[in-house]
Amino acid sequence: MNPQAPTSEVLHEVKDKVVLITGAASGIGLAITKLFHARGAKIVAEDINPAVKDLASPGITPFVADISQDGSAEEAVALAMQEYGRLDVLINNAAIIINKLVVDMTRADWERIIAVNATGAFLHSREAVKAMMPRKSGTIVNIASYASYFAFPSIAAYAASKGALAQLTRTLALEAIEHGIRVNAIGSGDVVTNILNDVVEDGRAALAEHGKSAPIGRAADPREIAEIAAFLASDRASFMVGSVVMADGGISVKIS
Repeated sequence: MNPQAPTSEVLHEVKDKVVLITGAASGIGLAITKLFHARGAKIVAEDINPAVKDLASPGITPFVADISQDGSAEEAVALAMQEYGRLDVLINNAAIIINKLVVDMTRADWERIIAVNATGAFLHSREAVKAMMPRKSGTIVNIASYASYFAFPSIAAYAASKGALAQLTRTLALEAIEHGIRVNAIGSGDVVTNILNDVVEDGRAALAEHGKSAPIGRAADPREIAEIAAFLASDRASFMVGSVVMADGGISVKIS
């Protein structure tokens, strides 16, 4: 694909690619699912929320699973192979958060965040790479965060999990590139999704308000992150290996 692709080519950049997306039922995952499907991808949409079944349509196969549990990654990848014959792209998007000070956090709190945000990505990446290696091609895009590098009180578990995801991205990128598989990540800022709905009364409003602290003055729409995921999954990003692309409205370059 031409790196200076015309608009028509960009709109087909993931056409016919087989994509596994975790956390596909809402937020960034749903936006990625809709965008990729509109651009011709064939998708296995995985989520713990049974509402993911509502996405079932030609080219979208839903799969209900807890990504942190043994066997879910194997089943998801097997489903992609069964339905579409291969796996070209993995989007590790599923994530949860808890807002507690370290002294108030239980071990169960900590381990659940790490299990979903880091271990789930590890398990799915491992199985995806196994499926991609015989074809000597493939792409993994991890949805990381500005919290991969920065923090504020009450997000220790989330920040640790996203820091782990950034380092998984870099290490796996080095291991996988010899097999023609590129691994990169997106360092998302505040995005208006439902991730905080179990933490505060109106999670979407809280994210929109917190996003105002970024230099850009707002939180992102999930579609804005989906566009970057499409780029990283495409041949236009063919020279990108182990990158964490910051898409945070400038918050990571702000001193105070």
